Amino acid sequence: MRNLILVGGVVLVVCAFGLADSTLQAQPFPNRLIQLVIPMGPGTATDIHGRVIAEELKKILKTEIVVVNKPGASQTTGTDAVVKSKKDGYTLLYAGGAAIVAHALEPGIVPYDPIKDLEPLGLHVFFPVVIAVQEDAPWKTFHEFSDDAKKNPGKIRISTPGIQTHSSINVMIMETLTGAQYTLIPFKEGAKAVTALLGGHVEATSFSFSPLIPHVHSKKMRVLLTSKKMSDYNNIPTINELGYREELTTPFMGIYAPVGIPEEVKKILVPAIKEAIHNPDVIAKISKIGGSIIDYRSPEGLKNIVAKEVETFSAIAVKMGLRK
Repeated sequence: MRNLILVGGVVLVVCAFGLADSTLQAQPFPNRLIQLVIPMGPGTATDIHGRVIAEELKKILKTEIVVVNKPGASQTTGTDAVVKSKKDGYTLLYAGGAAIVAHALEPGIVPYDPIKDLEPLGLHVFFPVVIAVQEDAPWKTFHEFSDDAKKNPGKIRISTPGIQTHSSINVMIMETLTGAQYTLIPFKEGAKAVTALLGGHVEATSFSFSPLIPHVHSKKMRVLLTSKKMSDYNNIPTINELGYREELTTPFMGIYAPVGIPEEVKKILVPAIKEAIHNPDVIAKISKIGGSIIDYRSPEGLKNIVAKEVETFSAIAVKMGLRK
């Protein structure tokens, strides 16, 4: 009888553990830690803004959210990790436009298709890309800068945070529009593109404006051109304002999940993200950082932007000879 009781006790214990596990699974999303993958290194504009959103989402979803930096290959390393993750809503992506357009530029190399493999959950901000030079550089305007590059092809070196980025594509667009010729110096890590200019190793950088603001205010850099108009820096012209027929491209930051997450999970995440982006504290923190344009778009709105971006960059890549 004693053995039977012990065996029965074991059975009861096993059943209890099984019941606890099934109860956990039955709890509404989220019931455990969420990873927010940022495919850029710490301290970059993507990282800074992503962490602000993560902090607010913690409060709204009432769960722990851990930021995981996975930089490399123009944001494609971290993005691919999310695409291949479990489709349960516990691994999300906060990424810039480079992660989206990489496949359009190199479809045979980038392992994922952003349209087929990523589920847009909401757009956060636009990040204008600027052309900046050292404060004591001889060029006071973009026209002077461009004219020098025409007269001295390849003389002006421009650093960027990677070849598969809006920054690099914008330099190529500038060459097409103006007839100038630059030497493109892409870096694997964005911060190195900035230090290259500060150290005098290049003559200019094509980079998101936000991380450059301290250097502009401290009179170490001067900005000649922006891809998108900024109300706080209205004196910086766009290329269209200077008389050219096309605009430069502008990166955007959005939140994604791997395609295939449950609809009930999406219905929880989407309004939470919208609430976080519209929160006055979030807006204040991001506005304080500067250099970005807060412009929430719904999943459908972000999906349309992604489709248009892929179409635009595919055409640019063919035109520039980057792909057939």
